[in-house]
Amino acid sequence: MTKATIKQWQKGELYETLCLLLIGAGIWFVGIALGSFDVLQDVVQAYRLGDFMILGACMGVAICGASIRKSIMMRRLMLERDAAAANAEAIARHDGLTGLANRRRFLEEVERVRKLSPSEASAVLLIDLDRFKPVNDLYGHAAGNAVLCAVAERLTSLLPQGGVAARLGGDEFALLVPLNHGIEGLTRLAQGVIAAIATPIVWSQNELKVGATVGVAAVSADQADADAILHAADLAMYQGKKEGRGTYRFFRSAMDEELRARARLEAELRTAIEQGAIEPFYQPVVALPDKAIVGLEVLARWRHPERGLVSPTEFIPVAEETGMISELSYNLIRRACLDARDWPPHLILAVNIAPHQFQDVWLAERILAILTETGFPPGRLEVEITESALIQDLEATRATLTSLQRLGVRIALDDFGTGYSSLYHLRELKFDKLKIDRSYVDAITMSDERAKLVDAIIKLGSSLGLATTAEGIETDASVDWLSDQGCDFGQGYLFGRAMPKPEMDAILAGLFDGKPAPDPREAIPAEAIITLARAS
Repeated sequence: MTKATIKQWQKGELYETLCLLLIGAGIWFVGIALGSFDVLQDVVQAYRLGDFMILGACMGVAICGASIRKSIMMRRLMLERDAAAANAEAIARHDGLTGLANRRRFLEEVERVRKLSPSEASAVLLIDLDRFKPVNDLYGHAAGNAVLCAVAERLTSLLPQGGVAARLGGDEFALLVPLNHGIEGLTRLAQGVIAAIATPIVWSQNELKVGATVGVAAVSADQADADAILHAADLAMYQGKKEGRGTYRFFRSAMDEELRARARLEAELRTAIEQGAIEPFYQPVVALPDKAIVGLEVLARWRHPERGLVSPTEFIPVAEETGMISELSYNLIRRACLDARDWPPHLILAVNIAPHQFQDVWLAERILAILTETGFPPGRLEVEITESALIQDLEATRATLTSLQRLGVRIALDDFGTGYSSLYHLRELKFDKLKIDRSYVDAITMSDERAKLVDAIIKLGSSLGLATTAEGIETDASVDWLSDQGCDFGQGYLFGRAMPKPEMDAILAGLFDGKPAPDPREAIPAEAIITLARAS
């Protein structure tokens, strides 16, 4: 018999029973030796039962005591099992970090209330944190957890009686609240949630600042289930995000159609990128004051099979949000380099790069690969970066820009005056050009304040050794004023709209109106572009 078998047998019921019988026999033996059974001996002898009757009784008492002990132990085990099951159930229905209800329990509560509606009118508030990712990136996950716990405490303090607060996952929270005070009460609660979360959170001697966008949806028996109600609140929250964050929106049925339209747009955009339906258009950039063309900016245009030409304001934000912007951008640069390769060699080709692309450590290598593939000189390429890219990761942006400049690529800061750039950024990142946003240029002849700001930007650029380009020029008066202030370049409908390659080829070849082809070594007069723009 092996040791394992012996141990298993020792733990079995037979072993325990034998031990109990031996204990009973031991009690009988001690009792006989001490004379404890003398009285009982007379009784049992009278009935001629003998000592075996007493022995059996002792063993019975031992077994009875053991049964009571085992019953108590079984009861204890059952209580422990029930407590463990209750604890497991509580863990399964609550968030481990914040202690709030989790998604499962929240949906159960919403479903329960939905079945009671309208006898117990309620609403769901879906809360998504704004600027939470930078907290994690800058301070670490410990700081992020501290923010989540603080938000949970603040939501709990605002929760009306009978409500449920939950963390649905990540930085998304939800409240299920009774409609005790109607729409006005919901509005006050949503505003209170936004204000409470916006209050800075002190952590490790740092003030952590996040915000919140809230979507509100009523709980109705007409809706299919709790998931549908949560989806409605999510649509309302998404609308708030789209309209500027830090606000609240109530669900409207039109939002569902808007979301479906957005999904269709995303699918069509993905197909368009794959099939090359988004193509480069070119808008002239001219030198001031002589108005000679010195470059072309690449602008994306989508030839939609049903809608015709789609403006980039409709699809570029979607491409950025969905991560399709990189493929779109590289495709445009490749096609533009092929188009411009045989154009006059003095023309600079300006391309826009999305802010998050500058976080790609291989950006410079990808652009170099395109230049090598197309045979386009790096010195003729100008990369435009918006100010919003500077605040995402300054060091990553600096490394990428430095790599591009080493290749000979020029760097321009686009839409200057609309973002967050500072003199520090202008000094540290060593740009080649500043592009003054059209919102300033539009009003220079009508607003002294705007004119002074544009003048200050031009002088700032000059003092730092940076060329300046004014965007959105539409009048001769603006050209004259900008030239007098020392602006180097201009761009706008006055000099030509964005046009496809065939039209630009016609301009550059001097074929329009029978004009002779220009000398490739000379700048091309802007009048040719203006003529084409008016004729079109």
